[in-house]
Amino acid sequence: MVRLDKLTRSQTSSRRRDLVRLFWTACVLVFVFSMISCPQVVFQGALTGLKTWWNIVFPALLPFFIASELLMSFGVVHFMGVLLEPVMRPLFNVPGAGSFVMAIGYTSGYPIGSMVTARLRAEGLCSRVEAERLMSFTNNSSPLFMLGAVAVGMFNNPATGVIIAGAHYLSNLVLGFILRFYARSERERFPNRCLRKGLLRSALHRMLQVQRQENRPLGKIMGDAVRNAVTNLLNIGGFIILFAVIIQLLFHVGFINTLAGVLGIFLLPLGFSPEILPALGSGFFEMTIGSRLASEAAAPLLQQLVAIGMILAWSGLSVHAQAASMIAETDIRMLPFVISRLAHACLAGIFTYLFCRWRLPAGELAAPALAAGEWQYPVYAGSFKMLLIFFISLAAFILFALLLNLARSIFSSFLKIRI
Repeated sequence: MVRLDKLTRSQTSSRRRDLVRLFWTACVLVFVFSMISCPQVVFQGALTGLKTWWNIVFPALLPFFIASELLMSFGVVHFMGVLLEPVMRPLFNVPGAGSFVMAIGYTSGYPIGSMVTARLRAEGLCSRVEAERLMSFTNNSSPLFMLGAVAVGMFNNPATGVIIAGAHYLSNLVLGFILRFYARSERERFPNRCLRKGLLRSALHRMLQVQRQENRPLGKIMGDAVRNAVTNLLNIGGFIILFAVIIQLLFHVGFINTLAGVLGIFLLPLGFSPEILPALGSGFFEMTIGSRLASEAAAPLLQQLVAIGMILAWSGLSVHAQAASMIAETDIRMLPFVISRLAHACLAGIFTYLFCRWRLPAGELAAPALAAGEWQYPVYAGSFKMLLIFFISLAAFILFALLLNLARSIFSSFLKIRI
């Protein structure tokens, strides 16, 4: 009877997988037929995606990808894992190595948080559930994109950048605090050992262990870091171009407007203008195009900013596909990431609304924003500034951990003296 039950479940599972494969096969066939039917639309979409990747994503993320590879190879992530365990575990219920993912995820943008989390899981520095928690609240939009491209380029108003970025980061941190309760009964954990020598000495000892085990010469390490970074960016570029083409085709057949109508069922009763709905429909697939359409919509500035906050937090199916490709060779599940993006979108919309009411005049919020025209993304200069901020963030994390450890030592000594 038990064997029959297992066989029935196996057959049901196999049929479901077959149905999923048939569904994706049908989607691919429709996509190919659409490309043949509308070659001009496909070309324009591919050109838009290529420009976005080459002019924005590639130069913005390449330094961070190379830096993360080098820091993993030289044991800096392992050093931070030991040193910051007393900070990250109580706050977010993730190992100390998660501080590295936080620093790089909050300063560089999608999808590097997923990539580094997958590396931590592959290296055995976190469990599957810890990796899912970490991946869910360390994937952020780039601060350079929010402060430069959106605030200055799209709105010609730097004050909006502070509001969008502040709401974006605060809502993701709140999400991180909430996610510490996700799967708390999980038993798998990778604790840091050798803490009897003291926190700093243990961290240095762990880093030296990794460096001794690294047999590649310096030139090989640097070459592998560059090659892996470029390979990952080529993968990301393919997804960006693919989704840019899909969005153009969906616009052409009117699906985006249909999706906007569906979203209107939920958002119009909340006071959203119908003009902002197509931007949200586009942002469901790709955040850059959705943000640009929201900034150009004939809607009050308050609604434009709330819509952009939600779009950037959701990040679009394009980023979801990039994240899925980064974790494909691990056992990390995508469902917690997708649900957390939805929760992030709701929280970001609420925080953006509150920040707008607090920071901007009421008259300015009620009027539509004046589009800045063709926006330029100052990525070549800005990416290196963000890289500097990234290393400053790492130093701040380490300093905070050392001060916390010193305070604990002093407090423990004081208690012993009193006793």
